[in-house]
Amino acid sequence: MAEKLKIYSWNVNGIRAAVKNGFTEWLKETKPDIVCLQEIKINDEARAKVQFDFVGYNEYWHSAERPGYSGTAILTKITPASISYGFEVAGEKNKKTLEDKEGRVLTLEFDKFYLVNTYFPNSNHELSRLGFKEEFNEAWLEYVKKLEKKKPVVTCGDFNVAHQAIDLANPKENEGNAGFTIEERKWMDKFIKHGLIDTFRLVHGDVAGKYSWWSYRMHVRARNIGWRIDYFLVSGKLKNQIKDAFIDDTVLGSDHAPVGILLEV
Repeated sequence: MAEKLKIYSWNVNGIRAAVKNGFTEWLKETKPDIVCLQEIKINDEARAKVQFDFVGYNEYWHSAERPGYSGTAILTKITPASISYGFEVAGEKNKKTLEDKEGRVLTLEFDKFYLVNTYFPNSNHELSRLGFKEEFNEAWLEYVKKLEKKKPVVTCGDFNVAHQAIDLANPKENEGNAGFTIEERKWMDKFIKHGLIDTFRLVHGDVAGKYSWWSYRMHVRARNIGWRIDYFLVSGKLKNQIKDAFIDDTVLGSDHAPVGILLEV
């Protein structure tokens, strides 16, 4: 008998800050089967000094070498078959890809799919990391396609890009800015052309005004001047198993909102 998994992705902008802002209560109330976190901003040493109350969840953490920066984590009620950190396939380094020193990619293997949690690089206001992001995108796509040879893939995270004009409130004013450059948007096109499905658009079509990130400046969240930069992209084989996709934009605690899918497996 098929079951439906509720899977969330959330850039928490610091797990310690998120907990202070109600993350644990949200977890208990929402009861997701799996939660993928980005920008956890905590290393193993610091985490050992903190008592998190994530009862009922297995925890997997991938911290950046630089303290208080980047990093990913997954909380899951379902025990995975395997865990990979960075761009690893079956525990072996893929020499053609980047070394993940910033804790940006964390993968769990389940019975019927891989789950790839990713915190994509920000190209920065002056686009100083655009080149690095393009290298990262290339490595990421190669990695995902390699996993797909074994079983379908669910990918999620903060992609740090608004794909189309409909995905941000002020597209004309932001043309060429970080997160809305031609180069970054072309990479999202490439992900889609390689068979990865944007689950939110699959379910909701061209609905406008639905965003997952808002600047802290000038109270823009209250006016919904935001960007949709957090995604679930899934292998084409899973298209008919996506029963819902959503953005919980009323949930506070971070400058990002949690996004999610309901996946039938």
